[in-house]
Amino acid sequence: MSPATDTAERRAPRPRADALRNRERIVSAAREMFVEFGPDVPLDEVARRAGVGNATLYRNFADRAALVHEVVLSVTSRTTDRAEEAAAEEADPFAALSRFAHAAADERIGALCPMLSGSFDKEHPELLAERDRLEQAVQGLVGRAQAAGRLRDDVAVGDLVVALSQLTRPLPGTGCMNIDRFTHRHLQLLLDGLEAPGRSELPGTAATLEDLRCHP
Repeated sequence: MSPATDTAERRAPRPRADALRNRERIVSAAREMFVEFGPDVPLDEVARRAGVGNATLYRNFADRAALVHEVVLSVTSRTTDRAEEAAAEEADPFAALSRFAHAAADERIGALCPMLSGSFDKEHPELLAERDRLEQAVQGLVGRAQAAGRLRDDVAVGDLVVALSQLTRPLPGTGCMNIDRFTHRHLQLLLDGLEAPGRSELPGTAATLEDLRCHP
């Protein structure tokens, strides 16, 4: 590193702690409101819930696409962290898979689906890298549970992803936002059905992550 570069880096202002807290509050509020009302919720309402002014929101995020990008990145990263924690801390691989599934439900990952169909850059390197990290973590959970004979062998990662997506998406037309008490109950029913040995023959074939990708 040259002296000039080193000097420039030392002079570059670092974000203040209160600025970082504001940014975190905005992302958290946006995540909550996107789950409740969808990704088209007015940004001034996001600012109000975050307890900041509109100018602070736009200073951090130039437009809606930038905010959606950060919310998707944050939820994906947090979900991956939960998968890695479950794998590291649970001795029983099926318990690790179950723990991750309930943690992913708490992140309401199904509510990301409408955002992923929006106009922001879904091929952004940050998002692709975080998606790959999540997929590898979940593949590891599924693979270990199957290798231990604890997860039925006629399912694949895609089956779990589809179920989590459906169970954590707000129910259309109900007006009921407090679905968590249903989500975890029905998720546990699903997990009981995934545990080996399977009690019935499943129709069709196991869903892989590749099956879930859109191809032209």
